[in-house]
Amino acid sequence: MQSLSIASTGMLAQQLNVEVISNNIANMSTSGFKRQRAEFQDLIYQDLRRVGSSSSDAGTVVPTGIQIGMGVQTGSVYRVMSQGNFNNTENPLDLAIQGNGFFHIQMPNGDDAYTRAGNFNRSPDGQLVTSDGYVLQPGITIPEGATSISINATGDVEVTLDGQTTPTTVGTINLTIFQNDAGLTPIGDNLYMETVASGSGSTGNPGGTGYGSLLQGYLETSNVDSVAEITSLITAQRAYEMNSKVITTSDEMMSVTSNLR
Repeated sequence: MQSLSIASTGMLAQQLNVEVISNNIANMSTSGFKRQRAEFQDLIYQDLRRVGSSSSDAGTVVPTGIQIGMGVQTGSVYRVMSQGNFNNTENPLDLAIQGNGFFHIQMPNGDDAYTRAGNFNRSPDGQLVTSDGYVLQPGITIPEGATSISINATGDVEVTLDGQTTPTTVGTINLTIFQNDAGLTPIGDNLYMETVASGSGSTGNPGGTGYGSLLQGYLETSNVDSVAEITSLITAQRAYEMNSKVITTSDEMMSVTSNLR
């Protein structure tokens, strides 16, 4: 009875679905987090009577046939890169990207990583770094004695030094865009890395064609919708229960068959 294996694939699919949803809910408060969505595909079909096959010597053909599906499989876990909301933090080193683009981060081993989380800090030598101390690229150093820091929508970083009234430009923050944002691979710590699927990144100034602009003193929140996630969680739970019911029913039907006298 194939319904046993078919229902088991359904239970496995909904188990993965719940795991994806639970990760989304767990990261509702993670800055720059992008929710994921599990996508499924039907498995191959067993042809008991092939559609289009000949049904007589007169040349008639079978119009619909008989195909029995073998269940479901996970096609992908797609990352939805839609814009999150903006949270006003009043911290001059917090930056949100309004539109497309990622901040370019240099890992300790020299690899390039990218993030939407703009909660930056100053390192002991004044460089702008992530909360883990990874350096924002291109490297920007805030001089000692700076009394104010201003970052405009196009990424120019200006500081006012103690005893001076005219601001000084110390660098420009760039953004990197990809042809397929969903093709980036997450490595944790709010970071992504380039893959063959994402394509090579293109670096440019914020506010340019195809690039988002910067908002100083704001952080982009997660794009997780709690109501939608809870609704999806309930739907996945019900689907899991229905598949388990199919297994129970199939088992009962097989018991009836085995007890025939």
